[in-house]
Amino acid sequence: MSVAVAERSAPLQRITAGPGFNRWLIPPAALSIHLCIGQAYATSVYKTSLVAHFETSLTAVGVIFSLAIVMLGLSAAIFGTWVDRNGPRRAMIASAVCWATGFFVGAAGILTSQLWLVYLGYGVIGGIGLGIGYISPVSTLMKWFPDRPGLATGMAIMGFGGGAMIASPVSSSLLSLYDPAYDPATGVYSGTAVAGLFLTLGAVYLAVMLFGAWLVRVPAPGWTPEGYDPSQEKKKALVTSGHVTANRALRTPQFWLLWIILFCNVTAGIGILEQAAPMIQDFFRSNGTTVIAGAAAAGFVGFLSLTNMAGRFVWSSTSDLVGRKNIYMLYLGGGVVLYTLLALQGSGSVILFILLAGIILSFYGGGFATIPAYLRDLFGTLEVGAIHGRLLTAWSCAGVMGPLIINGFLDARGEPGSLTAADYRPALLTMVGLLVIGLIANVLVRAVDEKHHVSTSSGDPTTTAHDSATPQVEPAGAPRVPLWLPWAVVAIPLAYGVLQTAINALGLFA
Repeated sequence: MSVAVAERSAPLQRITAGPGFNRWLIPPAALSIHLCIGQAYATSVYKTSLVAHFETSLTAVGVIFSLAIVMLGLSAAIFGTWVDRNGPRRAMIASAVCWATGFFVGAAGILTSQLWLVYLGYGVIGGIGLGIGYISPVSTLMKWFPDRPGLATGMAIMGFGGGAMIASPVSSSLLSLYDPAYDPATGVYSGTAVAGLFLTLGAVYLAVMLFGAWLVRVPAPGWTPEGYDPSQEKKKALVTSGHVTANRALRTPQFWLLWIILFCNVTAGIGILEQAAPMIQDFFRSNGTTVIAGAAAAGFVGFLSLTNMAGRFVWSSTSDLVGRKNIYMLYLGGGVVLYTLLALQGSGSVILFILLAGIILSFYGGGFATIPAYLRDLFGTLEVGAIHGRLLTAWSCAGVMGPLIINGFLDARGEPGSLTAADYRPALLTMVGLLVIGLIANVLVRAVDEKHHVSTSSGDPTTTAHDSATPQVEPAGAPRVPLWLPWAVVAIPLAYGVLQTAINALGLFA
């Protein structure tokens, strides 16, 4: 079926790059968003303090994070088309404002002891910022890097995993500064200190994310990187030469197969990630006493953070060489083998357990980073951001289902602190079953039928940007900053986070 492709809007024209623009300014622009919103994975730093401040339960405080993840998926699905039509800059600005406002409203809730305000702020408003921010640079990155879309999206989405590694040590340091009376024995900071942390993070994140929005540009119509031949790309298996709109994509079996694939891969990964610290202690429990100290368990969590982040870049980049379908065969088929070994043999050796879990989490991260490129291969770049946003509802569902599966089995087996490796086996083997379902779905993926393609005036949807009916806008000039500066803004904090996490992880092997 052929339909007319909407013209590029004026907001998108205004950020069209002029001649000589360096495309390597785009990855740090994207990282400036993902490194900030990745803080969502660092909420455990102050979770206990919020429980004490509001005099409530862990479950009640945990709703804050759950709300944020649910809103991430919903907002990505709802606003995905708006992001594609209006361009990355407006989306990044909207994300920055929502994400920062979430912290500010959350701080007000803490200072006034109104938990519902924290739900509204961090959970709902901040969650909307998460969803818009997560998808905002993805489509643009793939248009700037048509020769290496897996590498491009891997660099950005790697930042979401890296954001927590920065936020965790920074948050701990700021909380100690804001609460001089903090007692390490209790692990509880004052509510005022947590509110101060929220205000600080909100202000810093707002500045960094707006910096990324200022940097970002979209390529000019018909632009291709030097030496890149699009005709060769289209000869690869499953890589389409056409384009599919978001609404049409929902009517294809390929979209729903990828939804199942992402859901299964993420559910299995969250199963370990959510339970990581107690899991390693329970696996090596003898006569009711674990041989893994608390500090070592925390180091295990840090190690998984590193493998999660590394997998997002390494495996996604590898997919450019071996193909998206093949790399998911590795994620899912390899996951089946690794989860089975973890369930049946993981308690035999601490080193084996750590290695198995680390590779599994690298596949978990790789799945997130590779899925945008998989979508681009199947559906083209026209509305890939909107399609990606709708697919992320699989993440929201997996974020609920993964912990339910693990916790449901464990609750039925015994009390926390008394569980052993055998108690985890039913849950882990259930994850094996989920991965088999995902593997079958991946095997069934085929090229999208051409009847779903839309027509464009020249076969390239970007060429409609300068139609005579659309007011012409001069291309935007390059940002007047040296290339090293944007990279320093994102690389220095990321290096700090990796170093701190690596130091903590060393305790696991001590």
